[in-house]
Amino acid sequence: MFARSTTIMGNPEALDSGIAFVRDDVMPAILEMDGCVGLSMLVDRESGQCIVTSSWESEEAMRASDLNLRPMRERGGEMLGGEPQVEEWEVASMHRDHTTREGSCCRVAWMRANDNGVDRGIEIYRDSLLPRIEGMPGFCSASLMVNRALHRACSTTTFDSREAMEQSRDEGWAIRDAGVREAGVDVLDVGEYELCLAHLRVPELV
Repeated sequence: MFARSTTIMGNPEALDSGIAFVRDDVMPAILEMDGCVGLSMLVDRESGQCIVTSSWESEEAMRASDLNLRPMRERGGEMLGGEPQVEEWEVASMHRDHTTREGSCCRVAWMRANDNGVDRGIEIYRDSLLPRIEGMPGFCSASLMVNRALHRACSTTTFDSREAMEQSRDEGWAIRDAGVREAGVDVLDVGEYELCLAHLRVPELV
């Protein structure tokens, strides 16, 4: 499975309009495209940052959709007042304990691996980190996406509520630090977001 993420650092005051645009225009259109298996939207209401991620059955389906989605990305950027930044990923791991609910929040970490570290990092995530992540109170789901060409990775952990996410910070840092040391990767950034839209037709476990 593959995914495309579009990140926009926009105007916080425009977020509600942007959310409505993705919900009412982008989501219905993209879910009708061949090979699409879902879409989610994360927002940080303080900074104005939003991340829209679409999931695809194959790399071919993801690439074939790009031409039709460009005008929507441009429109979203205009509405939010920011330039869309697009990244494409392979979904290396995904586990969902249960579906999300209203009020769910996500912690996202972006990492960079050395030339030979991507596969090693995936192995460590699945075998060592994911079992500990699943044990955190309020855990809902977790995923790891990688871009092998750029040696980048993005891990997302979803919690039932903002309170659960905030209470997990110390343990989350400890788990992440253990994985970083073992895998030899660099953490580029970490953010916490409201999960405002989620429609996923994906397996429980990848």
